[in-house]
Amino acid sequence: MPTQAPQTIVDVAVANGSFKTLVAAVQAAGLVDALKSEGPFTVFAPTDEAFAKLPAGTVETLLKPENKAKLASILLYHVIPGKLESPAITKLSQATMLNGPAVTFKVSGNQVTINDANIVAVDVAASNGVIHVIDSVLLPPDMPAPSKDIVDTAVANGSFKTLVAAVKAAGLVDTLKGKGPFTVFAPTDDAFKALPAGTLDSLLKPENKQKLSDILTYHVSAGALSPVDLYTMPEAQTVEGENIQFRVKDGAFYVNDAKVLLAALPTTNGLIYVIDAVILPEQANSTMPAKDIVDTAAGDGRFKTLVAAVQAADLVDTLKGKGPFTVFAPTDDAFAKLPAGTIDSLLMPENKQKLVDILTYHVVAGNIKAADVVKLTSAKTVEGKDVTIKVQGNKVTINDAQVIITDIATSNGVIHVIDTVLLPPM
Repeated sequence: MPTQAPQTIVDVAVANGSFKTLVAAVQAAGLVDALKSEGPFTVFAPTDEAFAKLPAGTVETLLKPENKAKLASILLYHVIPGKLESPAITKLSQATMLNGPAVTFKVSGNQVTINDANIVAVDVAASNGVIHVIDSVLLPPDMPAPSKDIVDTAVANGSFKTLVAAVKAAGLVDTLKGKGPFTVFAPTDDAFKALPAGTLDSLLKPENKQKLSDILTYHVSAGALSPVDLYTMPEAQTVEGENIQFRVKDGAFYVNDAKVLLAALPTTNGLIYVIDAVILPEQANSTMPAKDIVDTAAGDGRFKTLVAAVQAADLVDTLKGKGPFTVFAPTDDAFAKLPAGTIDSLLMPENKQKLVDILTYHVVAGNIKAADVVKLTSAKTVEGKDVTIKVQGNKVTINDAQVIITDIATSNGVIHVIDTVLLPPM
């Protein structure tokens, strides 16, 4: 017997028989090829009964050729980039849809809702994703027509004070107030704070104006790139000249390694996507005044004991290496909480291996930002044993140590500050 070709999301919907209106709408909106493409996609599929609940004449109106764009926007409001099966869905509170706006998820007992629609069947498999069946059509919020350009929108938002100051220092205000359209990937103030200490101050100096301009224009692409463009295009050229890469992970968009926090904020001359990290062009990245983990700790002033211990354990070269590493760094006060004489004993040459074991028990391979740490319950350390991670409200603990400062960026990883020394189990 011939092998049956894998069924795409569109094929599954057609074969099911409960989605005649949805299939007709997908055809009218010109989205068949998109939803038959590689994906993967997560589709929340309204049944025929769900469409029948809309006001009389709504579906007929949407199917008219002149309403094709509006229909496409509604349909894409039912699609999340990536493949999210039901266990992942129940852990979400919000997700950004392919047309830009976000939906809200709520779990009450065994019932999961997306906006005001009940999810009535889950995990219908397709070759390019998964379908969850819903009992109401999702209608995207009406977006008011933008009245401000990119610069004025960023100023009014309040989350981009550093970006706005940098745009002014680089002499790019008139450019970003120009006709465009442009797509701007805008790092928040917190994103700029995550840069190595002194980086921003250095970039804002007049003699570094060109370098600053290169970095900022690396966050700008010509044209208005919709979320669908981000999902279907592997990369785009920036105004700086180099390309940025787009990818999807766990239902979220990423630009290089920066996560898109808010998608498709409209302006009069383009779109703004809010991102959680500053992205660096290759040329700027090679000359950034970034410090490695050891130099960052040495320059901080709160880790004198830790730095002395790293030196005594001969781990300096390791922690100055390529990595990346995630270090849970005890402060001097954390070391001071150890029993009297403990540090002096550990620093003796005959206890070097024990000191190495303790220090490497504070190091995890990889660059694990705080947003990812809180998703973990444990992590394997370089020493070989696991640490336990717990989240209670805003409090995060590693074993019995509380994380008090997060995401100190370095050139070869990230430092999270803890208030207690971690001791590996015997």
